Amino acid sequence: MGNSDHTAVDTVNGLLVRAVSADEMEEWSRALNFGFMRPDVGAAMELRHKLFEPGRMLAGFDGERQIATFRSFDTALTVPGGSFVRADAVTNVTVSATHRRRGLLSAMMRRDLAAAAERGCAVAILLAAEYNIYGRFGFGPATRGGGWKIDLRRTRGLRDGLPGVPGGRIDFVTMAELRELGSDLHERWRRTQPGAIERSAVWWERNTGEIPVPGEGFKEPFAAVHRDADGTVTGLVIYRVTSKWDHAYPDCTLTVDEFIALDLPTSVELWRLVLSVDWVARVEVPKLGPDDPLPLLLQDRRAATPHENNSDMMWLRLLDVEAAFAARTYGAPGRVVLEVDDKLGYASGRWALEAAEDGTGRCVRTADDADLALGASQLGSLYLGAETASRLASAALLTELRPGAAAAADLLLRTPAQAWTPTEF
Repeated sequence: MGNSDHTAVDTVNGLLVRAVSADEMEEWSRALNFGFMRPDVGAAMELRHKLFEPGRMLAGFDGERQIATFRSFDTALTVPGGSFVRADAVTNVTVSATHRRRGLLSAMMRRDLAAAAERGCAVAILLAAEYNIYGRFGFGPATRGGGWKIDLRRTRGLRDGLPGVPGGRIDFVTMAELRELGSDLHERWRRTQPGAIERSAVWWERNTGEIPVPGEGFKEPFAAVHRDADGTVTGLVIYRVTSKWDHAYPDCTLTVDEFIALDLPTSVELWRLVLSVDWVARVEVPKLGPDDPLPLLLQDRRAATPHENNSDMMWLRLLDVEAAFAARTYGAPGRVVLEVDDKLGYASGRWALEAAEDGTGRCVRTADDADLALGASQLGSLYLGAETASRLASAALLTELRPGAAAAADLLLRTPAQAWTPTEF
């Protein structure tokens, strides 16, 4: 399945793949920027040093020149029911245009997944910049965004009678305060949201401008936190306002970069703030969960239209089927047998997915006849509930071997909250 030795060198079509050392990070950073078509951007060495883990930054070499990059890190992924699995988060994947189709990505991916499985990661996750690349490695779309664009001239704000927070208050905060308060709030929130992952201290430092990153041009946004009557932070909103005027009339757009609320009353209080900012004619919320009730809170829900960025976000592949499925909960009791085709071998075989009345379940190997046949990428899409077996079957991405089996699987795998993560990595 690959080579998990950090010191090993793999050869593919005359090119080398190996982990880079701390001394090679500056060249690695330049190769990364070149691969992302940003050759004029600096190397961001402060960030790279903070992110460096021996063996987790890989590069493809043509002689001494780095022509491909790959990085991964471990994180906790929240699954339906509120438990966590260990996930190998893959990022910073590039291959130079001069060295495409030489097997570099396959070599780096196989090496990383083998090491992840050896460490005990139940799944691997990534954000796919291009749709057609990662399915061949067993990844499938596992979360989707649900952003909105709101025309404030069409809606008169929120509905009357919505629950608020008696004694609560909203305060704008500095970036230093945001790093502390936001980190604690997100940690509490992500434990309740399937699909969410951890945010490291480095993530907060980067995203609040503490660590400058060449090419990103950080500009301080507006950041506000909501506190309940006891002073506990229960939500936050981060937004920017683009100044635009129609002659003497303000015609500004407010863009929400981050919105976290632990409960509906907090959400109501924060949306009231967002929808009442002076000079703003429209509000854009590019990143929101797919089942967030925001449009239903408006007096005129037609004023909210889906954001054009709504698409698949995090992709997932199974590395340890038994551990992954034992960690989550299930929507109904039942049993479905899956025949999984996994080209890399981690999930290959026949599995009995079984759920009990109390919502617990397991997925174990079996010799029983299969009810559904599917690939590893489709299994990845089903795991957090982002897709249904019935819809995959209707698109010829899954084969129903027993009539009614797809619907039975959907009952087992249904979740009260759709999987989502606002965290880019």
